[in-house]
Amino acid sequence: MSVPQATLNDVLKNAVDLNKARALAAPVFILLVLAMMVLPLPAMALDVLFTFNIALSMVVLVAALYTKKPLDFSSFPTVLLITTLLRLSLNVASTRVVLLHGHEGTDSAGKVIEAFGHFLIGGNLAVGIIVFVILMVINFVVITKGAGRIAEVSARFTLDAMPGKQMAIDADLNAGLITEAEAKKRRQETAQESEFYGSMDGASKFVRGDAVAGVFILIINIVGGLAVGMLQYDLGFASAGQKYVLLAIGDGLVAQVPALLISVAAGLVVARVGQGQDIGTQVASQLAQSPQVFAMCAGVLLLLGFIPGMPNLPFLMFGAGMAGLAYWLQKRSMAPVEDNTEQAVSRAMKEVADASWDDIKPVEPLALEIGYRLIPLVDKGPDSDLLKRIKAIRKKFTQEMGFLPPPIHVRDNLDLPPNSYRLLIKGVNMAQADVEPGAWLAIDPGEVVLRLPGPQTVDPTFGMPAYWIEQDMTERAQAGGYTVVDAATVIATHVSHLLSNHASKLIGRVECQQLLEHFGKLYPKVADELIPKMLSLSAFQKVLHNLLDDRVSIRDMRTILETLLEHAPKTQNPVELTGLVRIALSSSIVQGLAAPDRDLQVLVFDPKLENMIIQSNQGQAPADVAIEPNLANTMSNKLTHEAQRLLAMGQSPVLLVQDFLRPALAQLLRKAAPGLTILSHSEVPEYKKVSVLSVIK
Repeated sequence: MSVPQATLNDVLKNAVDLNKARALAAPVFILLVLAMMVLPLPAMALDVLFTFNIALSMVVLVAALYTKKPLDFSSFPTVLLITTLLRLSLNVASTRVVLLHGHEGTDSAGKVIEAFGHFLIGGNLAVGIIVFVILMVINFVVITKGAGRIAEVSARFTLDAMPGKQMAIDADLNAGLITEAEAKKRRQETAQESEFYGSMDGASKFVRGDAVAGVFILIINIVGGLAVGMLQYDLGFASAGQKYVLLAIGDGLVAQVPALLISVAAGLVVARVGQGQDIGTQVASQLAQSPQVFAMCAGVLLLLGFIPGMPNLPFLMFGAGMAGLAYWLQKRSMAPVEDNTEQAVSRAMKEVADASWDDIKPVEPLALEIGYRLIPLVDKGPDSDLLKRIKAIRKKFTQEMGFLPPPIHVRDNLDLPPNSYRLLIKGVNMAQADVEPGAWLAIDPGEVVLRLPGPQTVDPTFGMPAYWIEQDMTERAQAGGYTVVDAATVIATHVSHLLSNHASKLIGRVECQQLLEHFGKLYPKVADELIPKMLSLSAFQKVLHNLLDDRVSIRDMRTILETLLEHAPKTQNPVELTGLVRIALSSSIVQGLAAPDRDLQVLVFDPKLENMIIQSNQGQAPADVAIEPNLANTMSNKLTHEAQRLLAMGQSPVLLVQDFLRPALAQLLRKAAPGLTILSHSEVPEYKKVSVLSVIK
């Protein structure tokens, strides 16, 4: 069914006109309110405006009663200001009319003021003044002051709780419990909540000022009315008082009743505790939770009803009513127990949602969990020192290793000790340590003799002896030769070290695909020709995994792709392809092991030992080389000792072996001697000279 184009145009035009009218409504209304302070209004207009003011205050009060949470009425501070301004403008307009025409009679300022002056107080001036003062005390001392205090305290606690709420949102987002859109919405609600209570704290001052202004306006109207009536219109004191004082009191009451309603609405909005129910439903459900409350009250009322001299009928009526209510509530609370077991089980099964695939959350590739005492290190959000350092670590890792690691999600974990942190890689705890927030770690690099006051510990990254010291001791420690860093730097250094050592665990099919897409833009023909035509993505991933296991950077992706493109037609074995790529990258591998103007200093095996291992594995592929356990243990111990000795001297330990042995020895010694680099003869560039430091026999 088609809709005529003219009809659509009319609908769009009306919608635009309606939006324009809504946008102009508030400015026009405020300008008209301000105009009432200057322009004279007839009595009929005052009646309409006073009635409108009362109706508006009732609407605001009922809206506050049906509000389920404070943010549902976030415009209340603005409404409070507008209604206060409206009342003050009406006070000014009515004062003008009372002083100009009050001598004509009590109806000269309109029927509404006259009705409040006659009907509510019976025309008695003393009663009127007393009622006005009581309303002022209730509004100013009780309701307004209490609502303002609640808003002030709520604003303070809401602001203090914001960092914790933000971290809770980030933790739920990192855990996959909420989506990015839900997290953004919750962050906005948290910020709006703080702004709302802050605005309510200030807006409550409007109501308090309005109450004070009402007192002054009443006094001014009484004094001014008596002066005008007696001096300008020659009225006697009694006659002038009867007319002007009655009008002044009626004017004050007709303004204070809406002010009282608005103040009650403000108190109801800021005093809300809990969300999801309006005030009536919430109060009724909570009062009806315990039938014993009504039963005890009923007993007391009935007892009072039987005492001679008491108003027996009212007490007996309410006592009987509460007894009946208590009986009904007790019967209702017992009703579910009478259901049979099958119905209860059926109802419980309906209430509890069944398991679904949505309950399976993906494991985070990288996560840093901290104890609650370390939360101040990240409570400034993205601007905190620790988060800045983690971003810098991730960027440095990308530049050095040649691929972008997954984001590091930082979250608090109450199950951890307060000062602890741990790094998780794919849900596995790779390392855990303690730091002292607010203190500094003085690390002994090995030649320091000065002893520092403070708890002795070890550096979590490299295991060197250290002390936790106060900030005023940092200069003394640095002068004594210590390396001094703060807690955030300790964590960041440890995280950086762990990422470098476990780089191979961070590259998966997703990262490999992203690498190919990135370098495919730079070398499109090489990437498209290699994968998947000549080499599968899984084999390519395995080659990169092997390189990173040996702490070889994959920055030179062009050389890696060209080498694989050259040798993939001959072999698909990832171990053999890795060896060929290492040979192609030999210059960059050796670059980090020896300065350009120095020889490559290496450890070597005794030729007899090396030949024995090769002969025992004749016919085996490099990946399948096996070494006798006792021999492997002896070699590991000797190489570990030599590697530690060279590291202590500031040299990079390098073991030079036959090409055939390098893959198996690298796998064997990776954990036993983590600082040892294993090279094959083919991986030493022609221009680099080699000098032997020690022979392993």
